[in-house]
Amino acid sequence: MDDPIDKTTVEACGPAFSEDRLIAARAKTWHALHAIAELIKPGMHETQALRLANKTLAAMGAKRLWHPTQMRFGANTVKPFGVPSDGDPVLQENDIYFVDIGPLWDGYEGDAAKTFVVGEDSELRRCASDAEAIYAEVRRKWLMEASTGQALYRYAEQAAQARGWHLNLHEANGHRLANFPHHLHFSGAIADVAFRPATARWVLEIQIRHSSSLYGAFFEDLLLDADPT
Repeated sequence: MDDPIDKTTVEACGPAFSEDRLIAARAKTWHALHAIAELIKPGMHETQALRLANKTLAAMGAKRLWHPTQMRFGANTVKPFGVPSDGDPVLQENDIYFVDIGPLWDGYEGDAAKTFVVGEDSELRRCASDAEAIYAEVRRKWLMEASTGQALYRYAEQAAQARGWHLNLHEANGHRLANFPHHLHFSGAIADVAFRPATARWVLEIQIRHSSSLYGAFFEDLLLDADPT
């Protein structure tokens, strides 16, 4: 039988850790993500957009990435983290894509992902919007009910199903964040823990996909007690 996951141990940080600096890294990460999205246009290849993303991060001062940038166009939006994309698709006039970045800012880990839609396809827009709405619902449950990590992802699965989506629970199941590297303390998932995740220690991930068509959406952000800005 596996030993229980201890909250104090897995939420520990290094002696020089500053919660304020981690939250500042979050803000800079979101600024970078939106700057990247401004550069992505129909007609671009996925690999071209990926190069632009990494160039933008470097120009903003991210000398290192704690995880590789993920750029997913079209059917590749159903791929879990770390699985190679199929081919090198071109972003169409009516299409969906997401950006997932993990920059290091002065030794602190940022991690954010958001899905964007070009064109006016209402179902693609609903997919992107629902990923964020499910995140918000799960975060609200965490705030109001002090739910465990395990309960949060059971609830996320129900929330996705209620909207007609399939939730990817195998890869996008939340993780620690800290001053680099967080995996010295814990490399598991929020979905594994039987306690309430602390504020400013965990990233909540929501990845959904259509049940039969090849498109999906991904959204992730640092869990914070205070409303994010």
